[in-house]
Amino acid sequence: MTRDTLKTLFHPFEAGALDAPGKGERVLFLGAEPGFRLPDDFTAALSMVQGFRPYVRGLEAGGHTVTPKAEGQDFDAALVLCGRHRGWNEMLVADALERVRAGGLVLVAGSKDDGIASLRKRVGDLVEIEDYLPKHHGVAFWFRRSEDSSAAVAALREGNGERLIDGRFHTAPGMFSADEVDPGSKLLVEHLPDKITGAVADFCAGWGYLAAELARMHPKISTLDLYEADFASLEAARRNLARIASIEPRFFWHDLLSEEVRYRYDLIVMNPPFHQRRSAEPDMGQRMIRAAAAALKPGGRLYMVANRQLPYERTLAETFSSHAEVARTGVFKVLSARR
Repeated sequence: MTRDTLKTLFHPFEAGALDAPGKGERVLFLGAEPGFRLPDDFTAALSMVQGFRPYVRGLEAGGHTVTPKAEGQDFDAALVLCGRHRGWNEMLVADALERVRAGGLVLVAGSKDDGIASLRKRVGDLVEIEDYLPKHHGVAFWFRRSEDSSAAVAALREGNGERLIDGRFHTAPGMFSADEVDPGSKLLVEHLPDKITGAVADFCAGWGYLAAELARMHPKISTLDLYEADFASLEAARRNLARIASIEPRFFWHDLLSEEVRYRYDLIVMNPPFHQRRSAEPDMGQRMIRAAAAALKPGGRLYMVANRQLPYERTLAETFSSHAEVARTGVFKVLSARR
């Protein structure tokens, strides 16, 4: 199903409020997601930027070329599709301002539920907004880049840069648990086996907390692989594990729900997501459990943490020879299973 905000983004062209970019023009599309439909007269070349692997695969399946980070300068226009994270949205707008030519269009759209009104006010304090249109429970607004946009770019980036957690973990806005170590992940670390050796994988590795703790506590691990769908988080994990001398980790930008895992493991740990939007999608975690089972060697073990209300026990019983609850708090539960 097409996300409504995609429709909001292209509505100003459909409504005739903006002329669609034509042939020979270059348009940067930040936060691109699959499922959009270009207006008939939108014939400009699109440079798509998306770091979330499932969306990348969807866009590539539609014949589009995608990069995980923005590249290039002097675009004629930029489209910005906003998400739920305020800091991340501000960074996207800053990136657009830096990469379009003077006089170039920047068109921004987001959902009302995700704070697009406050973003429009924030940006409007820094640049002159040309106009806006509400549609599909969202808002699109647009402006033109001035000759010197450096002050606006600096203001949008201020406070939205890299963070340092516990003096050793680098994170950034938009990443899962970017401001502190996730308490569920902490609980999982506290209840891992005392002795871990062999080939180990961290599914849904994020910025690398679980993998870093595994490497620190269990230096006899022979292989440590990190699988993560978010490109920026995986790059942060690469940096966060760079100083670990006992092992050379491997990093995989990977959609565990649609891409096969090539290697097999003695142990897999994971703190799986259970939603992509606002509503819970427990079937995501259930599919992650099945992916973990398929990637384990016979006799291999899974240790995972989840919100205590999520219904994962039946899936564990269906896919593993045995399973157990290792720990429980008022919010989380730690589950183990053996293949």
